Amino acid sequence: MRTPGSIDLNADVGEGCGHDAELIALVSSVNIACGAHAGDLGAMRRTIELALSYAAAIGAHPGFADRAHFGRREQPVTPAEAARLVTEQTRLLELVALEFGARVSHVKLHGALYNMVSRDAALADGVAGAVAALRADPPILVALAGSALAEAGLRRGLEVSREAFADRAYAPDGSLAPRSLPGAVIREPELAAEQAVRLARDGFVRAYDGREVRVEADTLCVHGDSPGAVAMARLIRERLGLAGIAVRR
Repeated sequence: MRTPGSIDLNADVGEGCGHDAELIALVSSVNIACGAHAGDLGAMRRTIELALSYAAAIGAHPGFADRAHFGRREQPVTPAEAARLVTEQTRLLELVALEFGARVSHVKLHGALYNMVSRDAALADGVAGAVAALRADPPILVALAGSALAEAGLRRGLEVSREAFADRAYAPDGSLAPRSLPGAVIREPELAAEQAVRLARDGFVRAYDGREVRVEADTLCVHGDSPGAVAMARLIRERLGLAGIAVRR
């Protein structure tokens, strides 16, 4: 749970998008690709070094090993298989982090795996169980606010950070609008900053049909693969500050 007057700002990084250094300087937490949908050992090392230099919390960002579709194509997966993806990729990042004396503080799924586990209770329980079994003091589980994964994490006794998105449109049920819908990805920094402030200050977002949806979030995401991610994160930080909301890991 976040403290009043503050919120975590996270970004997906280590995905080869070319602006990680600028982006990491603006956020409080990073989710590092673990070599499946993107990234490799070299990218993990470089990104961890950047995160340490800017005191950003380090997180694992596991997903489907589907580089051709950047991990955003849904595919059949059992709870055990989903758990194995999360375990193997997170442990790999943990080994790399140990080289720098660093620690993986959280786990946030990527792309299609994130969406599927958000709505499927069996997949969610498998993934939550995998995170709980990673170590004696498990990392924080970052999960879509109100999702099946958030509920499964709480049942497993995990610390859950409820996530909302500054740069994605929402469906009336509080889920993310499918990327196939026009406007599902918010590319205008002004719109993203406005949505971020409403989420952090008021706990509401306007769905694509105009309805107001309650979303209680502890962390806000800016996608690192967007060409405008740096400008967007900079404006979000500025507008949050003007609204009296500190960005804090």
